[in-house]
Amino acid sequence: MGYYINVEPEVNLYVEDLNPEGKNVILFLHGWPGSHELFEYQFNKLASQGFRCIGLDQRGFGKSDRPLTGYGYDRLADDVRCIIDTLELHDIMLLGHSTGGSIAVRYMSRHHAYGVRRLVLCAAAAPSLIRRPDFPYGVPKEVIQDMIHTTYTDRPKMLQDFGANFFFRSVSLALMDWFFQLGLAAAGWATAAVENTWIEEVLFTDLERITTPTLIMHGIHDHVVPFTLAEIQNKMIRNSILHPFECCGHGFFIEEMDRFNKEVAHFALS
Repeated sequence: MGYYINVEPEVNLYVEDLNPEGKNVILFLHGWPGSHELFEYQFNKLASQGFRCIGLDQRGFGKSDRPLTGYGYDRLADDVRCIIDTLELHDIMLLGHSTGGSIAVRYMSRHHAYGVRRLVLCAAAAPSLIRRPDFPYGVPKEVIQDMIHTTYTDRPKMLQDFGANFFFRSVSLALMDWFFQLGLAAAGWATAAVENTWIEEVLFTDLERITTPTLIMHGIHDHVVPFTLAEIQNKMIRNSILHPFECCGHGFFIEEMDRFNKEVAHFALS
């Protein structure tokens, strides 16, 4: 079932709560520029296995409210805390993909892993998506600046270009169009604000503070968030394991959904 949760004055987030009677809870944090619907193929399978699957639409995306501000990782992590508090969740598994992974990392640090028993980082954009003077492993800053410019001048073109890099394996044109429509559903200003957050935010200290058992999954051929970042996360998070997906890109949770779902279920029950 779906409902709205208030996270601050005039801002309500949409939450999809499938199988609310399930005892094993997975809270999904979607990547930019989609919504909880990106995890359709996880909800389909995992809920039928008895898991309670909760997906929120981040502010500005999906069915949630679209404020002009609030797209830094602190506020986005605080939104997650509001969801956990309102639903009275505890001993959950927090799963974040891409920017959702970045938000999960900040949540674990800022809120001291409150309510979280297991963490799953999927192609997480951490500790920094962009290359910096002391960090040569991300993507060039200019790539993100160009994306921001195109977001403000031709957002459909930017989304099509991004979609072309999302998958490594061939997927149907229909699925590509579905992915494109999810991106179009977001607010333009939210889309650009999160892109700018990639430039402004770093998560080095946040990663070092995580002690919760963590599963890191990442596609070897990821052209959005380089695989090297997963290896760095694995080194920085003391209690972590890394599972590479050898023939996949950024969308590996769709490209190899059966393996992805099995690994998520196994880790949740371990």
